[in-house]
Amino acid sequence: MATPGRYPLAIVGAGALGLHFAAGLAAVGPVALVARNAARADALRAGVQVGARLFVPEIFAPDALPAADWVILLVKTGDTAEAARTALALQPRGVLSLQNGLIEATLRAECRTVPVGQGITTEGAFREGSRVQPAGAGDTLLPAGFEAVADALCMAGFRARVEPQIAAARLAKLLVNVAINPLAALFRVPNGALLEPPHRVLLEALVHEAWPVLRQAGLDLDEDAALARVVAVATATAGNRASMLQDVLAGRRTEIDAITGTLLTMAEAGGVELPTHRAVFTLVRRLAPS
Repeated sequence: MATPGRYPLAIVGAGALGLHFAAGLAAVGPVALVARNAARADALRAGVQVGARLFVPEIFAPDALPAADWVILLVKTGDTAEAARTALALQPRGVLSLQNGLIEATLRAECRTVPVGQGITTEGAFREGSRVQPAGAGDTLLPAGFEAVADALCMAGFRARVEPQIAAARLAKLLVNVAINPLAALFRVPNGALLEPPHRVLLEALVHEAWPVLRQAGLDLDEDAALARVVAVATATAGNRASMLQDVLAGRRTEIDAITGTLLTMAEAGGVELPTHRAVFTLVRRLAPS
């Protein structure tokens, strides 16, 4: 239940995925959307096409914020600390990240006075000019304590639930990201193309190379199930342009350090070499700033 005079939900991050979630949630209740700056907020006040409809968000700049009961972070991992401070200024009951990578420690360091947690989502959306195109319904898993956010997402038509084993689920999402994102960026293809030759052999190599490292860290999937998970996500989001591909095409900073870089750090700590991941890490860093 919303607190009087406050938004029940706010989203920090007005990129493709943030707009996709905000448009869905706004169909069933008020949601505040926080843009990266006043210029971006002003641009979005005219509305943006999200799928088949024009979405006119209740949009705010970081220097003119409302209050909100719950805040969802949907920004690039490199912007986590700043976004967390923005979230705290909304005076929330809790802050939930649905970002890539493993950023919960950063979130806790910045938001010491409220509950925080990192969930995962396999929802897909990408920009097509000024339009946002949803590209495959996925699952959104939340840590315990964010039941109210899960309920709101379900009411809006998203597949969402609280996952007791959220740490293992985050590792499964990292597995999906280290397999799909770099290859989509390097070959400039949508997710579904990675399931076909010649890309499929590299996709499988990345999964098989990452699996032992992530399994040791707590991934709750055997090797066959790990590959099946990646294939299932690529199939469900076949038409989606992975976030790293969108960044490369736009000349933006990528999340390769937070995604593949995180896996490489885990491997180094265990004395394991991941040559295929190291190669795609190096190549993506040459394509765009990290």
